[in-house]
Amino acid sequence: MITLRRSGDRGTTRTDWLDSRHSFSFGDYSDAGFLSFGALRVINEDWIAGGAGFPPHSHRDMEIVTYILEGALQHKDSTGGGGVIRPGEIQRMSAGSGVVHAEFNATRDRRCHLLQIWITPSRQGIEPSYEQKAIDVAAVTNKFARIASPNPQPNEVRLMQDAEIWATRQDVDIEVIHSLVHGRRAWVQVAKGEVSIDEEILKAGDGAAVTDQDQVVLCSKVPSEVLLFDLA
Repeated sequence: MITLRRSGDRGTTRTDWLDSRHSFSFGDYSDAGFLSFGALRVINEDWIAGGAGFPPHSHRDMEIVTYILEGALQHKDSTGGGGVIRPGEIQRMSAGSGVVHAEFNATRDRRCHLLQIWITPSRQGIEPSYEQKAIDVAAVTNKFARIASPNPQPNEVRLMQDAEIWATRQDVDIEVIHSLVHGRRAWVQVAKGEVSIDEEILKAGDGAAVTDQDQVVLCSKVPSEVLLFDLA
């Protein structure tokens, strides 16, 4: 079964420096139909003005993943983790028992466009940690490749949860397939472009919950970039 989450139906937060879209309930936005999807708690699509960003603030007991679409984001946290993340990289911060971090657009002359993802961990109170990895471009070109998992390979970040993140960058008219083990489900999030799933068309910002299926088949209508969350 496919349940669509259209871009225009998402929650919104707008300030003088932030334009954000919320696939699930977040902050002042509440939607009883989209509180979470399994362990997937947040997908926020953010546009941050040049030189602006989130001042130091605290988190705990959450796996926080950042995926940059355009621009660059400066990160610094109380674990000593920090750096600039750009397109082609993935960043993971385990907030665990408690962490303070700040994120700012690393440039002053252009917006930073990103997806911030929260995944509820399988255990609370773990030691906070941070990592950033380069995504293997060849691996995600015209096929799905895993970029985050509980048992990561060299180009993957670790998740403290039975959850995986897969990515693909498709040229036009390319079909990619992700198989699902019986009992698992998937969330598809279109970051760029336009793809079909079954007979539905998904455009940038659209998402889809996939349940009771043994595979996810996407066909790109234009050059596209998609994340898939494989969840228990």
